[in-house]
Amino acid sequence: MIGRLRGTLVARSEQSVTLDVAGVGYEVLTSPRTQGLLPGIGEDLVIHTHLNVREDSLTLYGFVSEGERNLFRVLITASGVGPKVGLAILGALSVTEIRRAVATEDVDALTVVPGVGRRLAQKMVLELKPKLDEQEAEVIGGSGTAAQLRQALEGLGYTPAEVREAAAAADTEMPMAEQIRAALQLLGRR
Repeated sequence: MIGRLRGTLVARSEQSVTLDVAGVGYEVLTSPRTQGLLPGIGEDLVIHTHLNVREDSLTLYGFVSEGERNLFRVLITASGVGPKVGLAILGALSVTEIRRAVATEDVDALTVVPGVGRRLAQKMVLELKPKLDEQEAEVIGGSGTAAQLRQALEGLGYTPAEVREAAAAADTEMPMAEQIRAALQLLGRR
């Protein structure tokens, strides 16, 4: 499985980017929200990926954070939600908005996504709520680095909801200073 790519951004279109990794160009499908967070062409980039294997194709989906990719993987476990709909959901709603909609059973919030009708939104809430509750418990309990990140953000005065959002989107492979910097950028975009 290809979980992460590091290389140079060489091309971008409305729905994808091409990343040059050691002379091999990987086309990675992304949401418009992700596109807005990526650097310019010719700049280095690390992108977290999900490889979707079908009988007739191998497709890479890309995300700016490990937390976003993990949420995508949970979304596509719901019946009726394939990778394209999952990407559309992440393009229309933030990680926090999706988690909140599922936790509060706010079906209307999910129906703003093209391709998600009322029936699919209800099914998603029913199927995803236990899975996201389990993930939330892991984030709250968390690993040592997640706990350090939460502690740092709480010390800076962020609300518990903001801290959870930033912790869910954190890339645990990065050094702590970079995780904090990325979290502050994420929280500063509001």
